[in-house]
Amino acid sequence: MKIIKELPRLPKRPRNSHKGDYGRVLIIAGSRGMAGAARLAAEAALRSGSGLVTVATPKSQQPILAKKITCQMTYALPETKDGTIAFSARNPLLNLAKKQGVIAIGPGLSQNPQTIKLVLLLVPDLKVPTVIDADGLNALSKNVNTLKKAKAPLILTPHPGEMAKLIGSKVQWSKSSRDKIAVDFAKRYKVIVVLKGHQTVVTDGEKVYINKTGNPGMATAGSGDVLTGVIAGLLGQDLRPFEAAQLGVYIHGLAGDLAAKKIGELSLIATDILEFLPSAFRRIIK
Repeated sequence: MKIIKELPRLPKRPRNSHKGDYGRVLIIAGSRGMAGAARLAAEAALRSGSGLVTVATPKSQQPILAKKITCQMTYALPETKDGTIAFSARNPLLNLAKKQGVIAIGPGLSQNPQTIKLVLLLVPDLKVPTVIDADGLNALSKNVNTLKKAKAPLILTPHPGEMAKLIGSKVQWSKSSRDKIAVDFAKRYKVIVVLKGHQTVVTDGEKVYINKTGNPGMATAGSGDVLTGVIAGLLGQDLRPFEAAQLGVYIHGLAGDLAAKKIGELSLIATDILEFLPSAFRRIIK
């Protein structure tokens, strides 16, 4: 197992570049009452340098989301009676995915049975690097062997509770066993695992990065949605999946640290992390 300490660098942007050079990101997210999760991920992807971001969401949520975001595109999907993405959205999503370079699945999706079935059948058919978080992970926990059918590089970003569901265990881990759980899972399913928490672990089963940025104020609703967007945004900028996950975790934590320094940990919310992403990127670019 190789411990990685050095951070990857973002490639310098040529003067004659255009938005298509910096990644087309599709974010599959949202459900009734959870449009905010989709918005946070979409905003974070653009703030992390993505050229084009599209959010695919249930049709009833599309007009709500379109009012919340200005610089991203939205795409209305068939929905269930509960206002979640229906299984019948599979073909529209596969067609939409053909035009994308990066996909993120999970923020605010819900655990509706149809939506779970959609995720389980969609993941093996995707052909571009994909970030899976939140309810995307909850869906995979119903049949974790779905990961073995994946054709595309996958980055999973579970918090300890979601990781416990994926491995069918209770959350009673020491620091050393936590690292081992992440490494073993990544190796077994050939995925990259971002096991969130104090000193987030990033591993592909061979390499391990232990993050040092971040603070307790980031334990707040929506923080993980921002991280999903950051990693997805970086994936479109010529970073390999492990590098995008590693740098994404560092930047996300640094933005949280800068926010906490200004407003304190107690009052920190996810939109504060979004607000300080530009400052965090300026620091690492220097």
